Amino acid sequence: MKKQILSLAVVSTLSLGSLLSPLTVEHASATSISEMQKQKKELQNQRSGINAEINVKKSKIGELQTEQQNVNDQIKRLDLAVEDAEKKIAEKNAEITQTTAEIEKLKVEIEVLVKRIDKRNELLKNKARSFQENGGTVNYLDVLLGAQSFSDFVDRVNAVTTIVQADKDILQQHKIDKEELETKQNQVETKLASLQGMKKELEGLKVKLNGQIKEKNKLMSTLKHEEEQMHAESMEMAEAADIIAAQEAALQQAIALEKKRQAAVAAERARQAELARQRAAAAAKAKTSGGGSAVSTPDPVEAAPPASSGILQMPASGRLTSGIGQRWGTFHAGIDIANKAGNVPIFAATDGVVIRSYYSSSYGNAIFIAHSINGQTYTTVYAHMSNRMVSNGQVVSRGQRIGTMGNTGQSYGQHLHFELHKGSWNASKSNAVNPMPYF
Repeated sequence: MKKQILSLAVVSTLSLGSLLSPLTVEHASATSISEMQKQKKELQNQRSGINAEINVKKSKIGELQTEQQNVNDQIKRLDLAVEDAEKKIAEKNAEITQTTAEIEKLKVEIEVLVKRIDKRNELLKNKARSFQENGGTVNYLDVLLGAQSFSDFVDRVNAVTTIVQADKDILQQHKIDKEELETKQNQVETKLASLQGMKKELEGLKVKLNGQIKEKNKLMSTLKHEEEQMHAESMEMAEAADIIAAQEAALQQAIALEKKRQAAVAAERARQAELARQRAAAAAKAKTSGGGSAVSTPDPVEAAPPASSGILQMPASGRLTSGIGQRWGTFHAGIDIANKAGNVPIFAATDGVVIRSYYSSSYGNAIFIAHSINGQTYTTVYAHMSNRMVSNGQVVSRGQRIGTMGNTGQSYGQHLHFELHKGSWNASKSNAVNPMPYF
C-alpha cells in the first residue's frame, strides 16, 4: 500500500521531499493548491494583457500597411513623373538634334550670305576707291551734258539710270541679306538656347524627382522594417500567450493531481490509524492473556527513499559555461551546461506537468514544466535540445529523461539552456532565479 502511495506522489506535481511527513504533506498540499489556483488566476490575467497587446500590435501593423500603401502610391506617381520627364527630355534631345542640324544647314547658307556680302563690300569699296581717285562723287549731270547728240543723250540717261538703280539694288540686297543673316542667327540661337534651357529644367526636375523617390524608398524601407518588427513582436507575444495558456492547462491538471494525491494521503493516514488501533488492541489482548504466546504484528510500512541533497536534480551532465545575469547587453535568464559527447540525456529536474513541448525560433527544441514544491510553484525550461521525448500535458517524474542535448534555435554550440522561474514563466522573465542553490 505504501508503494502505491509513493507512485501516486511521483505522478503528482509535488516534490518527493514534501512527502516525508504527514504534517508536512498536509500543510504543503493545502498551500500548494491555493498557490496553484492563485497562479492560474495570475496567468489568466497575463494572457488577457498579452492578447490586448497583440491586438494593439495588429492595429499598428494595419496602420503601417496603410501608410506603406500611401507611400507606394506616392512612389508610383513620382515614377510616372520621372517617366514623363525622361520622355520630354528625349523629345527635347530630338529637337536639339534637329535644331543642331538646322544650325549646320544655316551655317552653309550663312557662309553663302557672308560671301555674297563680302563681294558686295568689295564692289562698294572699289567704287568708293574709284570715286576717290576721280576726285569724289561722279557728277551724272556732267555725263549727261557731255552728250554729242540726242541719241547719245538718251543712251547716257539710260546708262546713268541703270548705274544708279544697280547701286540702289546692291545696297538694298546688301541690307536685306544682312538683316536675313542676323534674323536667322538670332532665331537659331534663341531656339537652341530655349531648348537647352528646357532640357536643363527637365534634367533638374528629374534629379529632384529621383531624390524624392529615394526618400520615399527610404521611408518605405523604414515602414517595412517597423512592420517586420511588429510582426516579430506579435509572434513573440502570441508564443508567450500560447505558453501561458499551456501553463494554465498544466496548473489545472496539477491541481487535479494534487487533490487526488491528497485523497490518497488521507486514505493512507486512515489505514495507518487503523493499523495502529489494531496493534494497540493486539498488545492489550496479549497483556491480559499473560503473554503465553507471541502475537504476530503487521510488517512495518516501507520507508520513503532518502531525499537528494537539493530540491532539484541537475538536468544534464557537463560543464557550466554561463550563469544567470547580464550577458552581451541582455539578461541571460538561466544557466548553460555544455557537453561535447554524443546523445547527452536531459532529465526533468523534479516531478511536474509538461506545460509545452515544442520548437521555438529562439529556444529551439524546448520543454516547459510546471512544478509545485513545498507549496511553491516553479517553472523549469529546457532549451536547444536536439529532440524532445515528452508531450504537452504529460506528467513527468524527477530524473525522467525528457530529451537530448543539442544545438537548435539561437544556439552556438551543443549545450542545454536551463531556466528556473519562481512562479510562472513570462515573456519578460521577471520570475527567473538562479537555479544553482536548488541543486
